[in-house]
Amino acid sequence: MYVTLVNLTKDIFSKPSPSSILEDAKPFSIRGLYELTKPRLSLLSVFTASLGFLVHDPLKSDFSLFLALTIGTAFAAGGAAALNQWMERKEDALMSRTASRPLPAKLVSPELALCFGAFLCTAGLAILWTWTNPWATLLTFSTLFIYLAIYTPLKKVSPIAIEIGAIAGALPPLIGWVVAAGAPTMYGIILFGILFSWQLPHFMAIAWNHRRDYTKGGFQFHHSNDSSGRKIGLKSFFYSIVLTTFVFAPFFLPLNQSRPQIFYLASATLLSVYLLNASLKFLSKKDRDQNSKKLFFVTIIYLPLLLASLVIDRYL
Repeated sequence: MYVTLVNLTKDIFSKPSPSSILEDAKPFSIRGLYELTKPRLSLLSVFTASLGFLVHDPLKSDFSLFLALTIGTAFAAGGAAALNQWMERKEDALMSRTASRPLPAKLVSPELALCFGAFLCTAGLAILWTWTNPWATLLTFSTLFIYLAIYTPLKKVSPIAIEIGAIAGALPPLIGWVVAAGAPTMYGIILFGILFSWQLPHFMAIAWNHRRDYTKGGFQFHHSNDSSGRKIGLKSFFYSIVLTTFVFAPFFLPLNQSRPQIFYLASATLLSVYLLNASLKFLSKKDRDQNSKKLFFVTIIYLPLLLASLVIDRYL
């Protein structure tokens, strides 16, 4: 799982192969359909939803519920990715980092991408409704609505789209929690807060590094009057502090809720210092381009280690 997450750096900072862009349109391509689901990002949603489930009570987890959660989340996440690419197919063709995606590369037709994405989203919701509970289904539907109906079109209008998108991206661990617990609780909301605030320095590092490419696609991921990167650096550092607050919030839960112990405390402290240092360097004027890549890499390491330590702590 860690290797899969680190491989995201190759997807985001590498350039596409020109030959793939010149391929003739195909009515059906297994590889194209697979890539439409953005498998690594979809796997991240499944990963965080699974950990949200396991953090609740790993020793009493219901495997059938866990299986329904992972399959339903995978379908919904893959469907959302496919529909997002269908909506942004013209913009993707204009940017070097996305020009090799299935639609601009003509591996699949827009009609097939639309039907495929709609099918996966519907199947994911149906699985969660049938085998989990209404709360999980409602939160998954909310994730799809926010991501596709609000975040995707807002990306071309305002930088606030990053925060809106982070809401959708933060819901999977809460979904996993409500599948295990039956309803949202304070612990589940804290998990949501961790994922929400983690995404912001993570994606702002990407937005700064690819600011020129995003501008070509018409996306407003950084302020037009922020040519120095000072504002986006400040926001990244601010949300890193917010993240640190959420990370230590479980220690202040009421006594009738299970609190993390020393293993999680030590892990969270070390990881938070590492992240705050990286975000502070991104805030500084010196080598901002290089520090944006370092911050991105730190966030990739930070999340799986933090959540894994929270789950492991429950066994100790």
